Amino acid sequence: MTTPERPITVLIAALGGEGGGVMADWLMEAATASGYPAQATSIPGVAQRTGATTYYLEIFPFPRKELNGKEPVLSLTPSPGNVDVMVASELIEAGRAMLNGFVSPERTTLIASTHRIYATVEKMQMADGRFDSERVHEAAKQLAKSAVLFDMRKLAQESGTVINAVLSRAACEAAIRHGGRGAEASLRGFAAGHDIAARQRPAPAAPVPPKRASELKEVMDLGVQRLKDYQGDKYAALYEQRMKPFLGGDEKLAAEVARHLALWMAYEDIIRVADLKTRASRFERVRKEVGAKQGEPVVVIDFLKPGVEEFASVLPYGLGKRLHRWAESRGKLDAYNVGMHIRTSGVFGYLLVRSLAWLRPWRPMSYRYREEQALIERWLALVTEAAGRDPALAREVAECARLIKGYGETHRRGKGNFLAIVDALVENPPTADTREQAAAIRKAREAALADPEGQALGKTLGKPVVWMKPVKSTVSGKTSHG
Repeated sequence: MTTPERPITVLIAALGGEGGGVMADWLMEAATASGYPAQATSIPGVAQRTGATTYYLEIFPFPRKELNGKEPVLSLTPSPGNVDVMVASELIEAGRAMLNGFVSPERTTLIASTHRIYATVEKMQMADGRFDSERVHEAAKQLAKSAVLFDMRKLAQESGTVINAVLSRAACEAAIRHGGRGAEASLRGFAAGHDIAARQRPAPAAPVPPKRASELKEVMDLGVQRLKDYQGDKYAALYEQRMKPFLGGDEKLAAEVARHLALWMAYEDIIRVADLKTRASRFERVRKEVGAKQGEPVVVIDFLKPGVEEFASVLPYGLGKRLHRWAESRGKLDAYNVGMHIRTSGVFGYLLVRSLAWLRPWRPMSYRYREEQALIERWLALVTEAAGRDPALAREVAECARLIKGYGETHRRGKGNFLAIVDALVENPPTADTREQAAAIRKAREAALADPEGQALGKTLGKPVVWMKPVKSTVSGKTSHG
């Protein structure tokens, strides 16, 4: 037999709880049981989603007993361009590996999951900060010698195991059996992953995507469904009524309005949060995620921190408005938040949180509801007026709704930025040229999304942005915003 010139190199990138270390142990045990020299090392990540833990293995594909006492020199760290198998338990980790040069078209087989666990930097963005997954798919086609991409999380859940079993047949299966607890579920996951990988070589031709319905119809159907779930048929009918002026016109504008209107009308409040936290589907999802067996108890503890603002939001309009103004004038909106750990998997905790969800019929009488609906109507009127002058301008005005999101301080800042742009550039534009106005609105909106503190927006508008309630001017009678 000819002695190989180099070892087989395997690099595994896995997030916490996904079993990357266990998988590395399986591979080491399989290699050792087969009589091959092997070595493994690990580099821990900083934290969940700021950096996965990586495991690097080198396996010399030649029986040790035939080396006549010699031992190959194996490396402790991977080097760009020299990785044979790159395994990533999440799509962006695969992208990170490609970015770092560990995937090469001459050598590397890339095995990666297509599911996403969003990184902290993606969640921090005021707008949609998610990384474009399609870019990773395209890069995998170009940079890998062979790419095997599929949803490992879904397959692992269906097999009752974790992602590591899907990744890593006689020596490997034997190593898994030696793992003891959970071995049967891991073997099911391993078999399912092995079958998918086998089917993907050679990679099948890309399927022809089915013909899509128009974007507007798709968005409106989803919007109606969302709002029926949020507040009922009557509320969904209000959504459709609000959309009528935009139907038959510019379809791209109508689709944008439909998307943002549905999201805005389904604003987050304690009623919505309580409803989502106590749904049977949520507890079923939690059980599946933790791999609980039939009849095995699962304890779910939710952390809630309601305060004056959340309490005022569900009070009758007049009372809620007075309480909100009182707390705002004294800087107390976030001063009385009480942290609570509630066991929603228990009867008392479940009923306590569910009682808030039962307030849904009361929502239309609440302070927050009246405030949100008034601002929505104002936004729709501005979009309609702009559409009469220039659809491109109207789309920029419509996009300003992206600033309104969340609750508490996040909502206050987004609303303040929205009102500052509306006041300075929409209702009182510095130019009559619709293209220049649209460009100014876009620039200001992007500044606000990039810097939620408002400093970038203040520089763009030429004046500081202060988050405060609208006040009536005693001179002109118009509403102005600081």
